Amino acid sequence: MTALVPALDPVVRHLYVHVPFCPSICPYCDFHVLTRQSGLVERYLERLEQEAAELAATYTIDLDTVYLGGGTPSFLRDHEMRFLVESVQRHLGWGRVENTLEINPGTVSPERAALWRALGFDRASVGVQSLDDPTLKFLGRRHNAQQSREAVSRLLAQGFRVSGDLITAVPGQPLDSDVHGLVELGVGHVSAYTLTIESGTEFARRGVQVDEEAEREGFTRTEELLAGHGFTRYEVSNYARPGEESRHNLAYWQGKTYLGLGPGAAGHYPALPPTPERLTLRRTNPHLHDWLTGETGETLPIDPHEYVTDALFMGLRLRRGLDLAALSARSGVDVMQTYAPVIARQVAAGLLEQDGDLLRATPQGWWVLNRVVGDFMEVTPPAS
Repeated sequence: MTALVPALDPVVRHLYVHVPFCPSICPYCDFHVLTRQSGLVERYLERLEQEAAELAATYTIDLDTVYLGGGTPSFLRDHEMRFLVESVQRHLGWGRVENTLEINPGTVSPERAALWRALGFDRASVGVQSLDDPTLKFLGRRHNAQQSREAVSRLLAQGFRVSGDLITAVPGQPLDSDVHGLVELGVGHVSAYTLTIESGTEFARRGVQVDEEAEREGFTRTEELLAGHGFTRYEVSNYARPGEESRHNLAYWQGKTYLGLGPGAAGHYPALPPTPERLTLRRTNPHLHDWLTGETGETLPIDPHEYVTDALFMGLRLRRGLDLAALSARSGVDVMQTYAPVIARQVAAGLLEQDGDLLRATPQGWWVLNRVVGDFMEVTPPAS
């Protein structure tokens, strides 16, 4: 392995905030979410401000993007949302490029949309999931299709860039009309995810299954339909009109560092200082009740080899792929030299393609991406 001098940006430019509260728990959801209880949101907000101050005292922060996810961040009451935003801004600042709020369609009124915009959010990720009421009922969603239409219209009227979430491969789902209907609402971005049955969820307990043929059909048909409307699939599950890509999520896929704030939030942090054994850190906060007591959760050191394989797993999700020369500069690993046999083997198998320094997955490679990256992980880096 050729040793290079790592060129990681020591400044953290992205922030994820986890809001775990939901009006109800969807039967397919395996995120850290819970319904609100008396006094719990207040304790959450107080601890959130403490954690924001701790992060500000530890890292050099200059934010480009902020993303409030969950859970259902838009389920927070107006004064709670204002407190949260002001806490973040006071300690960590606010994104200069993009600030996203995840929104449940049933929580949007003209007044609330105006408040969120005034607080500094400029992008809305709306959990539409389907514009077919029977499909929404099957998915356990509490909103209906009309509420989604009204929510998107109200957000667009306030100047939001709007992304719509769509779940595919749902039994009986009218996929074509879902996609056409979502585009007609005026969204500039679509996130389309196959229904996945995770262990421990209500769907798993019921024995719900996803047909593999329906999964493949949803994967290809969604792209065909959205391409016809001027959307480009820029990541495995994400489509955008030109300029409407999620800047925050691109930071994940490009291997950049980011803060994780809130219970269950994951973050990718610079190591202070970086060493050959610890280039960056992955930290996952504990769930709410432990987090409220100040527990710090799990921190894992990421060495240069792990950094490279993580970056490959994320970067190969992008249609553009990833720049191996830039990855070498960030990691201190000569990626082209170290992984040359693996790259050649995967290119010959039709799973990867290489164009100079750019390496990308083919559509066939996307389907078996875990296996492709697993091949890279089998490489034992030479001792430095």
